[in-house]
Amino acid sequence: MIEVVLLGTGSPLPDPQRAGPATLVRAGGRSFLVDAGRGVVMRLAAAGSGPNQLDAVLLTHLHSDHVTDVGDLVTTRWITTFAPSPLVVHGPPGAAGLVDGVLASLSADVRYRTTHHADLEGPPPVEVHEIGPGPVLGADEGADQGADGVVIRAGATDHRPVEPTLAYRIEHGGHAVVVAGDTVPCATLDELCAGADALVITAIRKDVLEAVPLPRIQDILDYHSSVEEAAQTAARAGVGTLVLTHYVPALAPGAEDEWRERAAVHFDGDVVLGDDLTRVEIG
Repeated sequence: MIEVVLLGTGSPLPDPQRAGPATLVRAGGRSFLVDAGRGVVMRLAAAGSGPNQLDAVLLTHLHSDHVTDVGDLVTTRWITTFAPSPLVVHGPPGAAGLVDGVLASLSADVRYRTTHHADLEGPPPVEVHEIGPGPVLGADEGADQGADGVVIRAGATDHRPVEPTLAYRIEHGGHAVVVAGDTVPCATLDELCAGADALVITAIRKDVLEAVPLPRIQDILDYHSSVEEAAQTAARAGVGTLVLTHYVPALAPGAEDEWRERAAVHFDGDVVLGDDLTRVEIG
């Protein structure tokens, strides 16, 4: 079984009910965090996990709302592990610079803690891998699979002018989940999703946002998938379950049926519209 937990389903606009974008995927006894929006460590705790239990963090891109709480992940893992254990981060080019900046911002905190706690050595260990499309854990052709039979591949998405951006396909036990982050429909995402059991993807209501006469709102229309476009991607790829998240505008109580109806025009599989901590079991 692969378990998907929507840790944060919110947008850059603060919402007391929704943390920033983050998705936890558990497979083969391992835990992978895709993106690290605001409140991610609190949501991990609510899901019965924590930074010290993560096998890796997988960043789709470096927009601030997707990486806001990388610092909290770094610090919390550092102070809650009793043996040195680096936080492993995979992400597009620029991820190393992001982590370097986070560690620089924590320099005073690191000094205070290492001075006061003899068992802490600093700076916190972080292992960063800047990657592009291709194998992340395990491989497709001839190489050994990752530990516990988990295989992860990255694929390119289209969130221009934010580039490069990635989606991740996590496979285990004959099942596969793709977490796509922010993107418009593109052939590379279709390829990554082909035959997957589930697709987790950002969705916006373009019909609603088009009526908002603010340039900064209008600007987001051309680099996010609408509900309909996300459904079309899932249908083209033969995905079984479409999981929508990171809603813009925020998903209002009672609006789920309307969003599902819009998706159902293009996709006849299951459509999940989750709140924070919604769990989806695959297989």
